[in-house]
This record gives sequence, C-alpha cells and structure tokens, in this order.
Amino acid sequence: MNRSLIPAELLLLLTAVIWGSSYSVVKTTLAFYPVAGVIAIRFLLTALLLTPYWLRLPAAQRRACVAAALPTSAGLLAIFFAETAGVAHTSAGNAAFLVSLCLLLTPPLEWLWFGQRPAARLWLAAIVSLLGTWLLTGTASGQLSSGDALMLLAALLRAAQTCLATRLTAGKGIDMLGLTAVQGVLVGGGALLIGLALPGGLPPLPSAAGFWLAIAFLTVFCTLFAFWAMNRALADSSPSKVALLLGSEPLWGALFAVAWLGEPLAASGWIGGLLIAGAALWQALPARRVVR
Repeated sequence: MNRSLIPAELLLLLTAVIWGSSYSVVKTTLAFYPVAGVIAIRFLLTALLLTPYWLRLPAAQRRACVAAALPTSAGLLAIFFAETAGVAHTSAGNAAFLVSLCLLLTPPLEWLWFGQRPAARLWLAAIVSLLGTWLLTGTASGQLSSGDALMLLAALLRAAQTCLATRLTAGKGIDMLGLTAVQGVLVGGGALLIGLALPGGLPPLPSAAGFWLAIAFLTVFCTLFAFWAMNRALADSSPSKVALLLGSEPLWGALFAVAWLGEPLAASGWIGGLLIAGAALWQALPARRVVR
C-alpha cells in the first residue's frame, strides 16, 4: 500500500477513535473471561489471521520484523497489564487522565533519547489536550491509589514504548503487517503464559456469542488494524506527535459512551472534548511554513 495515500496522522486519529470505542467492548469480554485470557485470545487470533501474509514475506524481512518485535512486544505486554490492573483499582476518569500524562512525558523523553527538541507548538498542544482530558473526565485531585500509580506507570511505559518503536522502525523499511503478526504471537503468548501461571490457571473458553462478537471486534479493529496503523505511524512521525494524536482517545471513548450507552456528559466535559479535538486537529494538519 502506498504510504502517501493514507497520512500517518489520519491513521492515528482512526486508531484513537477505535481504541476509544473499545472500553465497553473490553468490559463485555471481561464479564466472561479473565484479563490475561482476553489479551491472549485477541493477540493470538491477530497472529493467526496474519499467518498467510507472514509466510509470503522474504526471509530478510521476517528477520527484521522479529528483531523489532522482541523488545516492543515486551513493552506492549507491560502496558496492557499495567493499564488493565490500574483500571480495576481506580475510577475510569482517573485512569483516562493519568494515562494521558504520556502526552507530557513523551516530549522530554524524545528529547533525551533522540537529542531533538520537540516543536513549541507540540508542547502547547499537549498541554491543551491534557487540560481537555482533565475537564472531560472530571478528575478530582487527591491521594494516589494503587490503581492511580499503575496508570502513571502505564503512561511512562507508553512514552518509552513510542520512542523505542520509533528507534527500531524509522527508516528501516520494516513491513508493518509482518511486525504486527510477530507482536501478536509474542504478546498473546506472553499473556497466555501469565494466565496459566496464575492460581487456578485459565477457565475453559466461553461459548456465549456476545463474547466472541466482542473478541472479533477487538481482534480485527482494535488489534490488527490499530497496531498496524500505530507501527506505521511510528516509523513516519515523531513519538511526541504519535502520543498526542493517540491522546485524543478519551474524547472518542466519552462520545461513544454518550451515543451508544446513553451516558450523560457535563458541559465541562464537552469543553474538554473540544480542547482535545482542537489540539489533535492542529497537530494533524501540516504546519505552515513562514515565507521570508
């Protein structure tokens, strides 16, 4: 696929929309099956769907995908478990706000890692988006719970993951669907081993149609497409811009909850949503060049 046909910024916004709408879908699956099992199923199914594509890749491309997937998959697995465990021990508003701190953590980490100072407009957009998330989620100040601490850890891991993935993929010509396939095997396999190692292991697979419909959505849209899009964008854009555009995820989650679940949203939430959307749109549009 020609990369110029689909800008990285558009792919990231689509990913944020999909991930934002996935919260209620994930809750549906967790009503039937444990966290580790759900993660294992969605990622292993993703790898299974990509197996025919993987088998057609040249040997050199396969080796490149595996080399990039080994460290990034470890980061992804850590992020998934930190976020999932954190959400279980804090409010949804706190979780969305705290994980969005990766918007402010990514630029300085990118600066330290790559030696390139992010543009001033990106810093401003990150602050505006973070303020919007605070208004949208209605986060109240107070002492950090264990769940809050885990969400902070997840935010730091997200920032490090975007920088690591950029370092390993930018300019390397790595096939992104191939990379997604290997990440599916490694993350899914890691989650499966963790689930089996827990007391009692994993129960038999559910037979409910609702569970498998939710798994199908998580596999095809939230994993296969979203991780391919994110991997491709990380190879074509800066970590800070990727973090900012994905940081619009709480907005789409809130809008989905209003439209689909009928949940109310206060006036401050709508203002926060507009701030997030404005910051993301500002970064998605190309910067104007000053003509001297």
